[in-house]
Amino acid sequence: MSIVTVQLGQCGNQIGFEVFDALLSDSHSSQGLCSMRENEAYQASCKERFFSEEENGVPIARAVLVDMEPKVINQTLSKAAQSGQWKYGQHACFCQKQGSGNNWAYGYSVHGPRHEESIMNIIRKEVEKCDSFSGFFIIMSMAGGTGSGLGAFVTQNLEDQYSNSLKMNQIIWPYGTGEVIVQNYNSILTLSHLYRSSDALLLHENDAIHKICAKLMNIKQISFSDINQVLAHQLGSVFQPTYSAESSFHYRRNPLGDLMEHLVPHPEFKMLSVRNIPHMSENSLAYSTFTWAGLLKHLRQMLISNAKMEEGIDRHVRPPLSGLPPLSKMSLNKDLHFNTSIANLVILRGKDVQSADVGKKFRAYIHQYTKFGIEEEDFLDSFTSLEQVVASYCNL
Repeated sequence: MSIVTVQLGQCGNQIGFEVFDALLSDSHSSQGLCSMRENEAYQASCKERFFSEEENGVPIARAVLVDMEPKVINQTLSKAAQSGQWKYGQHACFCQKQGSGNNWAYGYSVHGPRHEESIMNIIRKEVEKCDSFSGFFIIMSMAGGTGSGLGAFVTQNLEDQYSNSLKMNQIIWPYGTGEVIVQNYNSILTLSHLYRSSDALLLHENDAIHKICAKLMNIKQISFSDINQVLAHQLGSVFQPTYSAESSFHYRRNPLGDLMEHLVPHPEFKMLSVRNIPHMSENSLAYSTFTWAGLLKHLRQMLISNAKMEEGIDRHVRPPLSGLPPLSKMSLNKDLHFNTSIANLVILRGKDVQSADVGKKFRAYIHQYTKFGIEEEDFLDSFTSLEQVVASYCNL
């Protein structure tokens, strides 16, 4: 079954390119350890999910590119075409000449309604190309205006028009030190709206990926391209074809459905994250010795201790014994906490919800939102919604 990827904003389009490039490179890797028949089955399954064939044999990504400025989309289209391995569809992009100014309200209330018909028509045409449609994979950021505001609007429309299809949003949590001055506002509004319209939210934190690049990949001058490549490989590991129970040559047909079935036990608990090992530079691969059992043991301890990368895992954290009080009743001052929500690896952190400052600073920059139709009541509704999410996770 095929997945249609919707790339929104600068961040979404740059990551989307790296994801498709990583998927195609992996499916055509000459270093596979499988037989020729298995490799061919793997390639066919990967192509069915993410690519459609053109007459000249060049795979075309099943993707829709959306941005309110043309620069990044033009760069993305050019890079894909220059690779010679794959490309985007000729009519699969939508862009304008005016951005959203890092304003969620402008992306959601102005660009969304103004361009709704054009964007949804492009998405509809891409869906109609699929023989068997699984759902949408939506890549967007939370800090800016187009990815967050327009992304929330498009996701809401997809829920209205494709209510029977699954929707997974991959969202980038901004740097804690700040990327834009109103990123907390944008993040709160994005999360609260996506929680109503998406089936799963796959979060990646810029700070965590940056640390992986620095400490594990040994990259000295870290660029957004480096971060996006790490993200792409993590996402590729999620969506790569996996064997079904039938045989070694049959892959699971519904990738999004399989993920939702095992990782989203209840609509209230839909926040997910990825733990991926090993991370290392290419120069170190020749000197590495891994066993599958060793990697699984390492990964399990990462999950138990809620570590975001394999370095610095606290091995003293153990699963809770029966009879221990629930997490909500344990002292928050204790040093060690077992992550009781293995299926939802990123717990929405209450401090980030509160960091948008309901107090004195709440009215700072609020006029930038009210002039585009987002009132204070909308902020309060978003806070209330996310406080309920925080409470639900804390009570697990």
